[in-house]
Amino acid sequence: MEKSYSSAIALLNGRRRKARPSLTGTKGKGSTCAFINSFLKAHGERTGFPQKIGLYTSPHLKYVQERIQINSRPMSENLFAKYVFEVWNGLSGKISPEPRYLQLLLLTSVHAFIREGIDVAIYETHHGGEYDVTNVIQKPIVTGVTTIGMDHVAQLGPSIENIAWHKAGIFKRGSPAFSTLQEPAAAAVLQQRANEKNVTLKFIDVDPTLPCNAFVLKPEVQRTNSSLAIALARTFLQVKAPKEHRILMSQDILRGMEQFSWPGRYHHIVDGNHQWFLDGAHNELSIQKAARWFVETTSEGQGYLVMSDLSKTDLEAEVSSRTQPYTRILIFSHISERDGAALLKDLAKALQRDGLQIKHVILSTYEERQDGAVSIDPCFKTPEKPFSLDVQKGYIEAYRSIDPDVHITIEPTIEGALNLAREIGNRDNGMQTLVTGSLYLIGGALRLLETNT
Repeated sequence: MEKSYSSAIALLNGRRRKARPSLTGTKGKGSTCAFINSFLKAHGERTGFPQKIGLYTSPHLKYVQERIQINSRPMSENLFAKYVFEVWNGLSGKISPEPRYLQLLLLTSVHAFIREGIDVAIYETHHGGEYDVTNVIQKPIVTGVTTIGMDHVAQLGPSIENIAWHKAGIFKRGSPAFSTLQEPAAAAVLQQRANEKNVTLKFIDVDPTLPCNAFVLKPEVQRTNSSLAIALARTFLQVKAPKEHRILMSQDILRGMEQFSWPGRYHHIVDGNHQWFLDGAHNELSIQKAARWFVETTSEGQGYLVMSDLSKTDLEAEVSSRTQPYTRILIFSHISERDGAALLKDLAKALQRDGLQIKHVILSTYEERQDGAVSIDPCFKTPEKPFSLDVQKGYIEAYRSIDPDVHITIEPTIEGALNLAREIGNRDNGMQTLVTGSLYLIGGALRLLETNT
């Protein structure tokens, strides 16, 4: 299969080679790619290069065509379908077996970027590196690795060293590589793999030139992600931009921060006195970051909110005008090979450690609507009984082992969970709800919130 898949990529690559930064890691891949996109877009607005930027990420939140974007806009349904069928029909009879779901999406992105005449393509790996379906680009301009943690252990583990080995698989001879600061064991493996491949690897600390008060940088992890993005964007421009436009200026970075958008990650939505905080977090590292962000942005006197539709002044006015604290609610769902109960326990520990009291926990599934409509990625396989009584009991016991007094409710749909949070908010004259766990939960919640706010 891999040989035929590579042949298909070679077929498409042969038409016209595009400059491609490639990015892997455990936490922050999507955000970092979005930062690269935003910085290059700002540079292009100022200088004229690049004019067209392709961005490939996964998974999608609401619609599959979100995975393939050009100039920060997801491909339209019609254009996406057109390119999917062009790839499918073009490869029919030429390769066997036919591409699988993720392979077809990757092939479609390559085809679409070629047909649309983009100047640069930014690729986020799915969850690996060495054997990831995106790792078919033999001459990327630059590669990057975000923070590595214990995730996708069944495929990449069992140790942090094993995971780092896989992530370093995107390193290519002749292409510089950058990484965020890693724990020593992971850093050693990355460096060893770089040496084996004759790749120059540089570990990036937080960029001291980053603006201090940018809203998008208030979750501390985004300072790390944006610093890596700056290094990757600068390298691309030095190699591919016209000679007079090879510098990523501070104004490009500031403008990039202003126009940065990455839905579902550190995402804040305000609907009157109901505030929703959404962050996809499906491993121990991510869940701790989500907890910290929620604590920092809901603490009394804090007006720094990411992806909010209120200005800082309006947010501070909203905080100062209240005579009682908001009721804090948690909506959580996580059904996969990972231990969801253990993840929920980690979240409870993190919230308690940071001194935030959750009054209501609402556990849900990935089923979106109460009318039975379901929106789950077709390649995702749920267990036969994804939320059985035994599973529910395990989740409840996990959270109550940390906070025995919390009120816990089971809601079989995302819509039901959101409605219950609203009811509590109406009764208590306001609420702040953290929606976290799987990106399937986040995607369903975003669809419903956009419909109702």
